[in-house]
Amino acid sequence: MNKLTRRELVALLGAGAVASRASAGSWQPSVLPGVVGLGQGSAVLGARLSPEAAGSAVFAAVESSVGAATAPEAAARLFRPDDTVGIKVNCLAGRSLSPRVELVEALVNLIVEAGVDRRRIIVFERSSRELRRAGFTLSDQGGAYRCVGTDNDYESVPQDSGSIGSCFARLVATECTALVSFGVVKDHDLSGVSAGMKNWYGVIHNPNKYHDNGCDPYIADVARHPYIRDKLRLTVLDGVVAQCHGGPAYRPGSTFELGLVAASTDPVAADLWAWQVIEAERARRGLPTLEAAGRPVRYLATAAGHGLGVADPARLKLVTA
Repeated sequence: MNKLTRRELVALLGAGAVASRASAGSWQPSVLPGVVGLGQGSAVLGARLSPEAAGSAVFAAVESSVGAATAPEAAARLFRPDDTVGIKVNCLAGRSLSPRVELVEALVNLIVEAGVDRRRIIVFERSSRELRRAGFTLSDQGGAYRCVGTDNDYESVPQDSGSIGSCFARLVATECTALVSFGVVKDHDLSGVSAGMKNWYGVIHNPNKYHDNGCDPYIADVARHPYIRDKLRLTVLDGVVAQCHGGPAYRPGSTFELGLVAASTDPVAADLWAWQVIEAERARRGLPTLEAAGRPVRYLATAAGHGLGVADPARLKLVTA
């Protein structure tokens, strides 16, 4: 794992060096495999970040994730003005361990800087109830952005992807042209880690079917469906406060103040970083590794095998502004 400043990353890449998932068209989203940008977002459990602090953390993480000179430039490399951008948040654990509203709103403001109309930015979760519990205000029209639960509005015909057969949320399938996974840094009692990739279980109608074998290969199979793979532009992780044991629900006593926000165009690398953070805290507390605890993180190697990103720690690059 290499630690680089944004300036060093730009020098390493060379001017204008941008990888892309797109195969045609004059505009292509930036994709930097293995690169995770970090921003400082220090706060204690339950404390709100000021809009200025939230903006600083998110902007720094996103600009570092693509090696851009500024955060608005980074956003313009990721989103087109004609995009409809869906930001999938993970609110399962309630207000104590969900993406902070102020961080999500900072990301919305940054996407607006790329020229996307606020009415075309949708913060969503699988249910309205979970959004409310996490502190979000629902709004399908007006306001600073749309904020809705999919609330069982799925396509009627299941889609196959590898070993899964699922109906996807209509919002993801037909309305959004670009997607962001906004998760948290926490462990999971079956998959080992729940960060950015498992967040996509919240857009299928039958996630309960796909938890055997540490959720492998199912997490990767959901993420490699074209509805996700072809639209995913960015993964953002709220690591201001993280959790190393007892997840995916909030468990008092297992959280720790990490003080970071992470962003990556590589969903596998983002989860790899979260895994390393969790293992480091478990070691500090004298807890066994996730593998020794019977929940090895298998899905990352599977996802890398499908070309979704980098799962090799030697290729992980952490970048700061």
